[in-house]
Amino acid sequence: MSGSVVVNGVPEIKSQVVETPLLIVGAGPAGGSLACFLSYPPYSMTGIMISAATTTSQTPRAHITNPAAFECLRDIDLEQTCLAQAVEGDCMVHTRWCHDMTGEEYARIYSWGNDPKRHGEYEAATPCHHVDLPQTIFEPIVVQRAAAQGWDVRFRTSFVDFKTEDDGKILSRVRDELTATEYYIRSQYLFGCDGARSQVLRELKIPLIKKPGQGLALNVLVKVDLSDYVEARKGNLHWVFQPEKEYPDFAWSGLIRMVKPWHEWMFILFPKPGTEWKEPTREQYVQRCKEIVGRDDLPLEILDISKWYINEIVAEYYSEGNIFCLGDAVHRHPPFNGLGSNTCIQDAFNLAWKIKYVAQGLASPSILETFSHERQPVGLGVITRANQGIRDHVPVWKEMGLMEETIEKRMKIFNSLKTATPEARDRRKRVNAAIEGTSHEFHGIGVEMNHRYDSTAVYLDDEIKANTPKPEWPEDPILHHKASTYPGHRLPHAWLNRTMPAKDHTSTIDLAGHGRFCLLTGIGGEKWIEAAEMVGQALGVEINVHTIGWGQEWIDVYRDWERKREVEEDGCVLVRPDRFVAWRSMGLQGDCVEKLSEVLKKVLGRSSL
Repeated sequence: MSGSVVVNGVPEIKSQVVETPLLIVGAGPAGGSLACFLSYPPYSMTGIMISAATTTSQTPRAHITNPAAFECLRDIDLEQTCLAQAVEGDCMVHTRWCHDMTGEEYARIYSWGNDPKRHGEYEAATPCHHVDLPQTIFEPIVVQRAAAQGWDVRFRTSFVDFKTEDDGKILSRVRDELTATEYYIRSQYLFGCDGARSQVLRELKIPLIKKPGQGLALNVLVKVDLSDYVEARKGNLHWVFQPEKEYPDFAWSGLIRMVKPWHEWMFILFPKPGTEWKEPTREQYVQRCKEIVGRDDLPLEILDISKWYINEIVAEYYSEGNIFCLGDAVHRHPPFNGLGSNTCIQDAFNLAWKIKYVAQGLASPSILETFSHERQPVGLGVITRANQGIRDHVPVWKEMGLMEETIEKRMKIFNSLKTATPEARDRRKRVNAAIEGTSHEFHGIGVEMNHRYDSTAVYLDDEIKANTPKPEWPEDPILHHKASTYPGHRLPHAWLNRTMPAKDHTSTIDLAGHGRFCLLTGIGGEKWIEAAEMVGQALGVEINVHTIGWGQEWIDVYRDWERKREVEEDGCVLVRPDRFVAWRSMGLQGDCVEKLSEVLKKVLGRSSL
């Protein structure tokens, strides 16, 4: 529609005003996945998604996709689509330290769940697994799905500013960069998914918690066929160190990342700390990349060069009214641990069901405040861990002598590693311990999965009355996952089966989600089934109910659910649409209907209505 925008009672601009319930700014992992979650049945919601870019990402930045993100994508039938285009298996089995990509290898460490000693723990934690799925592939998947489900996707469209109108609607000014014209979009909700330079966050004036950054990094996308050289030492991350060379200031060290096996690579170069930045020539980039490859005779082509800063920044809060910021707009960090796009996806999954329930009148608008309460602590943990991930590599560099200023000092230490002296023996032990220390980056299933929400959308009254302590995290909560049904934890994964299975097995994860609450009970829990039906009808909330145990709908064939449920067979576990536990009852209660009604009303913010 067309009309005047009125400011202080005076028409400001005669301009087109486009009406939409939802406006997403940014079409990256956060914006694209949010659009998919919002528009997926049963409550399909669509709107306009804009991006200042000309298209989806052309640089394969984020690439590791972890199980926590895949559990979200699995909910809307996107997991298999992603897996079909991802790289997995032995292509990402190792991280390596080497002299160059075709020469001497110093060490390896298993990565991303491929360590035989850790494999069982990963299998027990989740039905999903890690893959290498570059942003260049993931973004088109979610944007195309969003468009197919009814979203109006507009590239080359920048967000300028907004104002909140008297009726609570948000009037956003946007610029069509193709025609250099501005127009307005009026929406009920505004989502800032516009990355590390978020204009939405800037306009909201949300404070940022900042720690000193760790400098500049360079992404050099390179085409070079290394098939003959990595076949016997596969991996998707390779640290290259050449102690006998004078380090160029712009490339003190290099981390080589597989993009497409085995002919496309991202050379991530780190300038020498403390040096003044001088832009290298393309010839210098080519020469350095050839040194890293280790062969002058291999054809090498630079496809793209870009810069990024190693930040440690998180927003103090993520939302204000009906405006929400998520993804890199609110947590900015280096790619170590591969947490970036994964956290964006989980931000979106947490928020989407709450928006849907409020829009349908099933939840109070107050539930939207829990998005920031739940996800901001996760974001803080992510930026802290990702930055510690890069710091974890410093002991490796130090003990190998790579941080010494001169070639003579570096080579003296480096060559000593091959000798039989007591000093060299001790240094080798320190090198090995330092390499093992990087496992917090490459096997951090704990930091990926150990999220515990504490908000009004989690019912904790019974735990507090019973003086039930919160589950203790493992001794090393970065490396190891703690499964629990304590309210606020993600639903534990356990494989179940039918009496006559139609397929191999089904995860508890798949019983929950799909836009609905889920109640899990067992033998003797019939009253919970009745209560779920009655309370669901009274509140207009669909609750999927499943019974697990001997002779029940689902058979706990491996006894995993019995070990993980932490409630009696006649108790129950109530799971939110995002598969986090909302509440549990240790056993059968006197009035199951009254109790379940009380719980749901409080979780949905309807207890005061």
